[in-house]
Amino acid sequence: MTSSPKESTGPDRVSGLSRRGLLLGGAAALLASGCSPGTTPVVGPPASSAPVGPTPLSSPVTVERVRSKARGKDVDLVLVAPEGTPATGLPVCLALHGRGASARTFLELRLPEALNQIVHSGTKPFAIAAVDGDNYWVDLGSGDDPQRMLTEEMPGWIAQRGLRPIAGALGISMGGFGALRYARDHRELSAVAVCSAALFLSWPDARSRKVFADQRQWEDNEPLLHTEGLVGSRTGVWCGTGDPFVAADRKLIKAVQPAGGKISTGAHTDDYWREVLPDALRFVGERLA
Repeated sequence: MTSSPKESTGPDRVSGLSRRGLLLGGAAALLASGCSPGTTPVVGPPASSAPVGPTPLSSPVTVERVRSKARGKDVDLVLVAPEGTPATGLPVCLALHGRGASARTFLELRLPEALNQIVHSGTKPFAIAAVDGDNYWVDLGSGDDPQRMLTEEMPGWIAQRGLRPIAGALGISMGGFGALRYARDHRELSAVAVCSAALFLSWPDARSRKVFADQRQWEDNEPLLHTEGLVGSRTGVWCGTGDPFVAADRKLIKAVQPAGGKISTGAHTDDYWREVLPDALRFVGERLA
């Protein structure tokens, strides 16, 4: 599987390559994956329509197309359960993707395989729920509110499929920002794990991403400015030494004193996230148990 073109070229990534080099590299990656330029490879099973009534999960990986009123659009809901384990009654961990990616990105990152690996090694089973998001997973006042979707709509979607309430959150890059933001409003979470969290040390840094409308909006949502809402014993932080967000993640670690995670060799890449996902999932699973 090639690295996700969306994730690797998203605006929250730092690269010394020229625009021409990026375009050529992206085209080469598409050709290598068997896709023509201008198309996006579909990862995982085809999306099915949302069930009209309670429908327990019958497959380890399902992708459903659901309507989010909070976002004003249809989104993919990806549900992952360990193979060989009945999904009904499993606790749930949210999985929030990075900028320019989607819920299906977790399938490209081999999250189902990582979940199977840790469960087979002794971690108690749990399920993962990923959904399409944007805007650093916060309300930017545009009628597209991913955070409200997570709070008001995800619980119903999950309950309808026979799963227990959300008890943990996992985020990568922009999703790390979103997971930490979600944790502020959901103190009941047993675990929050973030990988390469896209956090900002200053307003000029945040402004350069062209996401937040103004400084006040960023300050209201920036996890580094609200660390008092995070519990160190329930938090894990992973980041690579070559990651553009490593300084911000080090600041998070200093403020929160997380119980898990580490700064290790790596960059803001799919390869790094595939490497640390098993550790991050194990951290979550131990606390959900």
